[in-house]
Formats: sequence, structure tokens, C-alpha cells
Amino acid sequence: MSNIKKAFEKGKAFIPFITCGDPSIEVTEQLVYTMEKAGADLIELGIPFSDPTAEGPVIQAANLRALTNGVTTDKIFDMVEKIRQNTNIPLVFMTYANVVFSYGSEKFISKASQLGIDGLILPDLPFEEKLEFLPLCKQYNIDLISLIAPTSHKRISMIAKQADGFIYCVSSMGVTGVRSEITTDVSAMIELVKKAQNIPCAVGFGISTPEQAKQMANKADGIIVGSAIVKICEKYGENCIPYIEDYVKQMKQAIL
Repeated sequence: MSNIKKAFEKGKAFIPFITCGDPSIEVTEQLVYTMEKAGADLIELGIPFSDPTAEGPVIQAANLRALTNGVTTDKIFDMVEKIRQNTNIPLVFMTYANVVFSYGSEKFISKASQLGIDGLILPDLPFEEKLEFLPLCKQYNIDLISLIAPTSHKRISMIAKQADGFIYCVSSMGVTGVRSEITTDVSAMIELVKKAQNIPCAVGFGISTPEQAKQMANKADGIIVGSAIVKICEKYGENCIPYIEDYVKQMKQAIL
């Protein structure tokens, strides 16, 4: 069984996202251990990019802070190597096709696999172009995670049939960010996925409160939270760890 599937075995999965290197690469490493201890089942590690098209202002600003701090893909790889000496929690990289491409696709994917990264999410990679990376991901045993959006409609079944790891269900139109309410019919999206393949579905984009988490967890196999956590990093900087620990505990509690 893939490490990613294990994240969904114990009930509803809580999946936090953090931008590597914000506020520092050392804090990012500590956050992985802290979030796991607080109840995270799988962690998304964002590799910063100068033009993150799917991100709202919160994560864009985090990308900028990390890049200004001198974070590079190689420094993130070194951090993952350290993390893997201490925990086997499922880890996925979330970044942009250009980051992988400019590093050298095979070099990036083979190295990520060797370091124990379980999956890769590329929000700007259209389904029609996934063959650019899919054969390499298969070769090196990394799940290329597919995203579906409320506008995917007819394509949902097609995407789901070929999906690996889990499906990332985008709950809101537009970019990432905290939303006061989520109006998309997530259940309908998930139903279409499950008809095509019995694969875990995790919902992200816009979830920030325990109430929203609970509401979404009733429909999905897991929830993904990014901007709300990145906001805590922004607010407390190097001192963010205990605040994020509390937040993750609350969110995990809400979906039990």
C-alpha cells in the first residue's frame, strides 16, 4: 500500500500545507514534527515559486518571504532528508511545473523519490499535459496527485479514472485563501470521482475554521488547509510553532 493511502486509513485525514522556508527552513522542519504530533495525517510541503498562479495573497506572500530568505529546491531536499530520519509521515511536494522543469524533471522526481517524498501536486499542470511528468512519477514510484475543480464537470470521471494517491478537490473557484463560506456542491464532485475509481478525496481551498472542517469532512475523506496555517506563520514568524500546534489539534479534533 502506498504511504499516501495510509493517511486515509484511520478515518478522516487532516492535511496541512506549509511553504518551505517561511519563516525559515529550520522552522519548517520543526513544523513537520509538530503537526504530525498534533494529528496531521499527511503534510503538503510547498516549494516556493516566483509566480504561483493558483495562490491567493497569503501564500504568494509566503513564497516571496521564503525566496527572499534564500530558499532553494536543493535546501528543501536537504531538509526532507533530515525529516525522513525522524518520521515516516506521508509527505507530498506542492509546487509548479516550471520548478520541476527548470530543475530537470527526471533529476527532481528521482531525487524526491529517493528522499522519501510520496506524491507531487502541480496545480498548474492541465490534465491533458500530465504525460509530461506522469511516466517519470510512475517510474520513481511517486503519486502525481490530480486536482478537480467545480468547473471540471465532464472531465471529473476522466481525471478520476487515471488518478493516483488521492484526488485534490478544489472547493472554491479562484485562488487559495480563507473563505467565509463554501458554496460548491462538493458531494456531487466526490460522487462522480467514486463512480470512476475508489480513491480518497480530500477537499481544499478556503477551509479555515473547525466548523468548515467538520462540514467538509462529512462529505470527503480528508481536508486540506493551507492559507490559514500560512497566516499563522506570517503573524508569529519564528515563534509560530506552538500556535500552529494548537490550530492543527483543533482542526483534527473537529473531523474525528
